[in-house]
Amino acid sequence: MSFSHAKLAQDVRKYAAYRRTLRELNALPLETRLDLDIYSGDIRKIARTAVYGY
Repeated sequence: MSFSHAKLAQDVRKYAAYRRTLRELNALPLETRLDLDIYSGDIRKIARTAVYGY
């Protein structure tokens, strides 16, 4: 597998992980999000940081 194919495969896996993390955070009950101090508006940022590191 060439470098560009390997990079593309890695990007696809990371995007899938991002979407999965986003879905799981959105599925948390409100009480749980409040206990964890997760504001609904920050869920995308939290998921992005968890997967991509920035």
